[in-house]
Amino acid sequence: MPSLRRRLILSVSVSLVLFFGVTIVALDAVFRGLVDRSLDELLDAQTVALIAATEAAPDAITVTRLADPRLATPGSGLYAAIDGGGESWRSPSSIGARVAFGAPLAPGARRTVKTRAAGIGELVVRSRGIAWRLDDGRSLALTFSVATDLDPYVQQLARVRSQMFGWFVSLAVLLLGTLAVLLRRTLAPVQRLEDEIRGIESGAREALSTRWPRELSGVAANLNALLAAERERITRYRKTLGNLAHSLKTPLAVMRASLPGATSVEALRGPLEREIDRMGRIVEHQLRRAATSGGATVGQGAVEVRPVVADLRAALLRAHGAKDFAIENALPGELRFVGDRDDLAELLGNVMDNACKWCATRVRITGRFDPGAPPRARLRIVVEDDGPGISDEDRERVLERGARADEATPGHGLGLAMVRDAVALYGGTLTIGPSPALGGAGIELALPGR
Repeated sequence: MPSLRRRLILSVSVSLVLFFGVTIVALDAVFRGLVDRSLDELLDAQTVALIAATEAAPDAITVTRLADPRLATPGSGLYAAIDGGGESWRSPSSIGARVAFGAPLAPGARRTVKTRAAGIGELVVRSRGIAWRLDDGRSLALTFSVATDLDPYVQQLARVRSQMFGWFVSLAVLLLGTLAVLLRRTLAPVQRLEDEIRGIESGAREALSTRWPRELSGVAANLNALLAAERERITRYRKTLGNLAHSLKTPLAVMRASLPGATSVEALRGPLEREIDRMGRIVEHQLRRAATSGGATVGQGAVEVRPVVADLRAALLRAHGAKDFAIENALPGELRFVGDRDDLAELLGNVMDNACKWCATRVRITGRFDPGAPPRARLRIVVEDDGPGISDEDRERVLERGARADEATPGHGLGLAMVRDAVALYGGTLTIGPSPALGGAGIELALPGR
């Protein structure tokens, strides 16, 4: 498809041609009407002046004076005639000109015709029948005719048309030139966006710039979000492979250490099954994490948070069935997460599982919507427990991959690190602190929501 600038200029050009064409036709019709009216008025005035200057008798028709000097000049372009049946009169300008004034008219009749005379060109003839009363009371039927050459009027109309066409062409070119300059300036951000996208495709740029007109700012921001999500997705795949390899070292080492001291297959069954189950959970966890949406909020719907927490609550109570504790879902029903539902379940599942592992008897999940926060951190979800909590010096360390606050407790040290990475993909924050209400750890997630 052609560029927007070319399409706009082409559309405006067609519109201008149509508009100016209609305008030229309308103005030409108006001017032709004015010319026709002025010609009619001229012929009527010449006819009335000719009638006023005429003296008629049964045997002679004379004109005492000519109102227009052109009637006395041969070939002047203005001609007159009086036809009285037997007698007639021709203006001196008709000498040598074969002007056909037409047949006599009955008194009161009028006629306007166009004719062509040899050596003169096209003429318009206006005739009028008059009943002339003589001194003895008799009436004489006279036909007064005035003819004028149309060439001056045709030439004048042609000049006006030529000038009008030239004016409109110049105006159209000026408007199109001005429009081209304005479109170039107006669409410059679009051209810049195209150039920057090409730079991204060629590898010269990593993201779009941030200063854009209001109409393009959303497009640029979403494109940057998609690019960042894709880069993070690729990075996450690489980290996932590293995490998987790292996590499998321990169970493989345990299995290898169990082999030398084993006395029978039955003695190996229990340790090997536990480590195989552990490895299966690790692989399933990493694959599921690698398949999540990666923090992209563009095109995502709003997910109700409370039902997700309810599903996780039921699953975690079964998973930790050997422990006597309660999970309180205190989330408001109107909270919504803008993103992928599986990502939300992964985030909350890791944090809630950590709380269930460390709590004494109670875990509580609360949340709120903060309209004053940045757009990607307005949903606040807090997971608290009544366990020993996380010390100040361990709060940063537990977010590292493979790190655990208590190495004696079973686990891989990946859960909170994965939560931190996923929250960062969504542009949110993860905060670890004490729980004022329960006394244990309190982990707050700030995510996109409404």
